[in-house]
Amino acid sequence: MKYIIYKANERGHANHGWLNAYHSFSFANWHHPDKVHFGVLRVLNDDTIAGGMGFGMHPHDNMEIITIPLEGALAHKDSMGNAATIETGDIQVMSAGTGVMHSEFNPNPDQPTKLFQIWLFPNKQNVTPRYQQITLDVNHKENQLIQILSPNSEDEGVWIHQDAWFYLGNYTQKLEATHHVQKNGNGVYLMCIEGSVSVNNEIINRRDAIGIWETEFITFEVNEDTKILLMDIPMEINL
Repeated sequence: MKYIIYKANERGHANHGWLNAYHSFSFANWHHPDKVHFGVLRVLNDDTIAGGMGFGMHPHDNMEIITIPLEGALAHKDSMGNAATIETGDIQVMSAGTGVMHSEFNPNPDQPTKLFQIWLFPNKQNVTPRYQQITLDVNHKENQLIQILSPNSEDEGVWIHQDAWFYLGNYTQKLEATHHVQKNGNGVYLMCIEGSVSVNNEIINRRDAIGIWETEFITFEVNEDTKILLMDIPMEINL
């Protein structure tokens, strides 16, 4: 087993006034030679968008883009004709493929929107662009990992063109859990959204993360009032 710690206070940071962004990996004007990607995970941005503000139409291609709202709402429009609003409890995915334009705005003038935007390298190039969003079951159980993304359209959650599985965990009590890696060659990137979790005797606090590979499973211990995002992703980029 190998692992690397990503501390929250070592992320890139850009405050544009309307957008306050923290970058786990090199993005825009922030470049760190040791933080370009973790396996196929290319971007993990922790964004706060001011009320009524957002990103105008801009292009993407050949990237799987996942948006997880944490607070507030985000209005989406794209060149495929989709127009939708996602809120906390929703998961959105866009396969950019051969190319797509989209915009993202906070529709609430007096409330910030907080979200994670995640980019993964796909396992297929130049696919037909697609958009999908779901609302998670509000009655889903606490104190366990809930699958929110996979490579399979029949599975729970959204699906993407990559052998990746995402899970959210909302823990109200202290407990130990084990995650078995879904596919040979995959690693695990675990971010602590809130609270704290212990992995490999390392304490992962709010917005810290740990990347683990060359293992068949990971065991972690979460504390009370802890939320985590666990991404089970290929370590090799095959384009």
